[in-house]
Amino acid sequence: MQKTLLSSAIALTLALTLPGCGKKEAEPAAQAPAAAAPAQMPAEHPTPSAIAGAPTEIDLAGIAKAEGGKTVAEVYAEKDALVGTTVAVRGKVVKVNAGIMDKNWLHVRDGSGEEGTNDLTVTTEGDLPELGATVLVSGSLATDKDFGMGYQYPVILEDAVVTVE
Repeated sequence: MQKTLLSSAIALTLALTLPGCGKKEAEPAAQAPAAAAPAQMPAEHPTPSAIAGAPTEIDLAGIAKAEGGKTVAEVYAEKDALVGTTVAVRGKVVKVNAGIMDKNWLHVRDGSGEEGTNDLTVTTEGDLPELGATVLVSGSLATDKDFGMGYQYPVILEDAVVTVE
C-alpha cells in the first residue's frame, strides 16, 4: 500500500511539474480505485515553445558551438555513439524546473535541429539559470531514459555542470 501511495505521489508531482518534457502517449492504465487514481495526464506534453506563458521569443541566432562540443542537432544525430560520454553544448535556456526528483531540470536550444531534435533536456544539481540565459552545459549523455508515467527522453544530459556565459 505504501509503495502504491508513493508511486501515485511521484506521478502526481511529475504530472504537475514537468509539462513540456517530451512525453509520449502511454498505454491506458487499468482503472484504480478513485481515491488512489493519479491526476489525468495529457496525451502528449507540449514542447517548451507551446507551453502557456513560456517565452516564445528567445533569440537563438548567433549561438557559437562550444569548443570541442556539439550542437543540439549533432547530439541527437550522434546519440548512439555518444552514450555514456561527457558532452558539451552551448545554447539558451528555454525552460526550467527546480527540485524534481532531487535535481534541477532545464531545456536548452541553440537554433539547430528540427522539431523533435532541437531541444536538449539537462539535469543538474547546480543552480538554475534564468530563462533566455546563454549557457554552456557539460554532462553525461544518456538515451531512451524512462522515468515512468510516460516521461521518456530519447536524449538527456545528466548531472551536468551549467555555466552561465
